[in-house]
Amino acid sequence: MKQKSLLLTLVVLMTIPVFANEDEALRKEVIHNGIGMGTVLAIVISWSRNNSVLWAFLHGILSWIYVIYFIITRENK
Repeated sequence: MKQKSLLLTLVVLMTIPVFANEDEALRKEVIHNGIGMGTVLAIVISWSRNNSVLWAFLHGILSWIYVIYFIITRENK
């Protein structure tokens, strides 16, 4: 659980400077050339489920498709 929180915290902290910047052109460029929110979400979900870099990479490529699949198939605790 500690690793999941650390990973999620790092992802959030890495995105804050991008969105806090007031230069609109820079923000659009970083978002356009960077990874998307769906990709980050898919990687975090995949890592928390599988603890595998290979699966996280594959699910990051599929991004929103994997996030939707996870929502449909997850087990409620």
